[in-house]
Amino acid sequence: MGNWRRTQSNRLSQMNRLPFLTLSGILFCFLISAGKGLAQSANDSTKVSNKFVRFLLPAEQPSKFRTWALTSTGAALYSGVSIALDQAWYAQYPRSSFHTINDFGGWHDVDKAGHLFTSYFESKLTGQLYRWAGQPQKRSAWLGFGAGMLFQTTLETFDGFSAGWGWSWGDMAFNTAGSGIYLAQELAWKEQRVSIKMSTHKPNYSNASILSTDGLATSSARERTTDLFGTGIGSQFVKEYNGHTIWASVNLHAFAKQSKLPTWLNVAVGYGAENMYGANSNTWKDKDGHEFRVDLPRYGQIFLSPDIDFTRIKTKSKILKSVFWALNFFKMPAPTLEFTTQGNTVWHWVYF
Repeated sequence: MGNWRRTQSNRLSQMNRLPFLTLSGILFCFLISAGKGLAQSANDSTKVSNKFVRFLLPAEQPSKFRTWALTSTGAALYSGVSIALDQAWYAQYPRSSFHTINDFGGWHDVDKAGHLFTSYFESKLTGQLYRWAGQPQKRSAWLGFGAGMLFQTTLETFDGFSAGWGWSWGDMAFNTAGSGIYLAQELAWKEQRVSIKMSTHKPNYSNASILSTDGLATSSARERTTDLFGTGIGSQFVKEYNGHTIWASVNLHAFAKQSKLPTWLNVAVGYGAENMYGANSNTWKDKDGHEFRVDLPRYGQIFLSPDIDFTRIKTKSKILKSVFWALNFFKMPAPTLEFTTQGNTVWHWVYF
């Protein structure tokens, strides 16, 4: 049982690396886009003479220098991150021959939705960067797809050679779907009419005492989730599976261009889950071996809510355009209708 608990704990931490890398990437991308916005504002008002400012502006024609600089930098970062993860993370656990696992159903598959979002984000970010380098839209889309798949496949391969985890075909299916959603839209429509977004909130966990099955110790739902997910803002975005929702946000005007619908109006469908106090069950043991159980039903949730495609909001401010691009990875807080796998329907005046 001790080995089982250790494996489950390791698997939880491994899955949570992906949202962390995504969040870091969004913040990094925001800094780049904000800098680009400043450069564009300067270009609108004066003749740009500063070479650095010119460098921040998207190239009008394919730039060999930018393309090779971007590719070389990306290759160096990919190699460096891969080596760092291998040494700082996987080297701490036993190696094994390559093997696979079937982890469908763990965390009610909220982690699978996280893989979808992460791979979509990586592909979209890379595609945008190659557009900055002046590459054609179609080529940039394929490069974005390839980059997302390369990074996610590398992580999954590491898992396959680690005794505590394993190559997950489920993870790879959702990785492929996330990058594929980006690529298919770029090829078919030359725009993202359906955006994959995320939102998160902090559930209100009970602090009531839970007696261990042997009657010798106490814990609580809040104590358990603190151990699993942490308490800080960073942990909220990284680990809180009970609060994570992954959305497919559809722009209505893009599918009805002759309509009078606002160009920024979206309808979003989200997926999440509640009452998860472990990957596969709500039973766990503390460090002293006492077993606890939370007697709450684990269930999935489907959400329906209005949303905004921030990138379609008209503004003359290049800085605001950059801010909107970064914000568009997050679902706007809004009134939401929830349908649960228990057959319940819940109305939220505001949900995030």
